[in-house]
Amino acid sequence: MDSANLVRMANRIGEFFEAMPERDEALQGIAEHIRKFWEPRMRAELARVLASPDEAQALKPIVREALVLHPLTLPSAAQA
Repeated sequence: MDSANLVRMANRIGEFFEAMPERDEALQGIAEHIRKFWEPRMRAELARVLASPDEAQALKPIVREALVLHPLTLPSAAQA
């Protein structure tokens, strides 16, 4: 999975929701969009990026904040 592409996609989602007047709604919207529309492998790779301080710097601050406040739900190994 190309983590750079996933970061780019997550940042584009963040740019869209950043325009919302209510920041809390924007943060929830970012996490919800990724949870609903990204497959588990994509979410797992994004969670791995978020856990790496160096790689996480490539995420826009609003995306990092959204993913910290609303952690991605990942399937267990048995479900994946």
